[in-house]
Amino acid sequence: MRAASRITVPARLVEYHEDASEGEGGPEWIAALPDLAADFLDRWGLRVDGPAAHGVVALVLPVRRADGSPAALKLQPVTEESVGEAPALRAWAGAGAVELLDHDPESGTLLLERLDADRSLQDVPDAEAALLSLTTLLGRLLEAPAPAGLRTLGAVAEAMLEDVPRALPSLSDAGERALLLDCAAAVREVVGEPGDRLLHWDLHYENVLAPLPGADTGADRGAWLAIDPKPLVGDPGFDLMPALDNRWEDIVATGDVTRAVRRRFDLMTDLLGLDRERAARWTLARALQNSLWDVEDGETRLQPEQIAIARALRV
Repeated sequence: MRAASRITVPARLVEYHEDASEGEGGPEWIAALPDLAADFLDRWGLRVDGPAAHGVVALVLPVRRADGSPAALKLQPVTEESVGEAPALRAWAGAGAVELLDHDPESGTLLLERLDADRSLQDVPDAEAALLSLTTLLGRLLEAPAPAGLRTLGAVAEAMLEDVPRALPSLSDAGERALLLDCAAAVREVVGEPGDRLLHWDLHYENVLAPLPGADTGADRGAWLAIDPKPLVGDPGFDLMPALDNRWEDIVATGDVTRAVRRRFDLMTDLLGLDRERAARWTLARALQNSLWDVEDGETRLQPEQIAIARALRV
């Protein structure tokens, strides 16, 4: 019996791929997924070791290798976002990030070190302790030289600026249209100096996991490890937004959203040694990017979190 017969694709992952854009998976990729999983279980001598997990795009199977060691098999379409994951993980070489054990470039399949999916920074009760841990981890990731061939922030930012005129008429609120233009103006001030650091691009609290209990990770790796990068070469300020707009309930609970946003931002820029005004402009670039994505998805109003952050950090 082939391994494919033991794999059930989660219904929610099927739903995500029903509306996937061309080149980002879709129903055909989902239909082929059980056989794809079986092929790599056989090729790499793996056996399934628990229930599957998934995000919006990828399926992750906990597995055991031939020697009994735990690992995770990540199956995903080859897209503009995913193609840089393996090169970035090789560049980090386990220092602050999940370790890459094997990779098939043609299918985008990754064999990864298995981490503890039940322990993420999202679950750390102390919001400031979680932020400090995430910032320390980001600093570690920024130390690695960027591999050649990755997407660049300069190109991403230029594309965003081109999209602004088309997006503005979709917003129903004049104040939000003005805010979007303010964000675009901030991006224009820094787009000519996009930076050259290796960015994670999606370093939010749920994408930071602890090693498995008892795992010998070594002192150089840290207590928390990043997963699921969308690698980009650019300015570190562009990587701050996920720490600002996630765990939003902690910010609201302070009773002063603007002050709490600035406190998070100031803590991160201080610890990372970033120029505050430059980092603010690149964070406004993230607010612009998130807002443009929402408009593309049919939204006519900006997210309250993006509005609050943009207003708190306007320079």
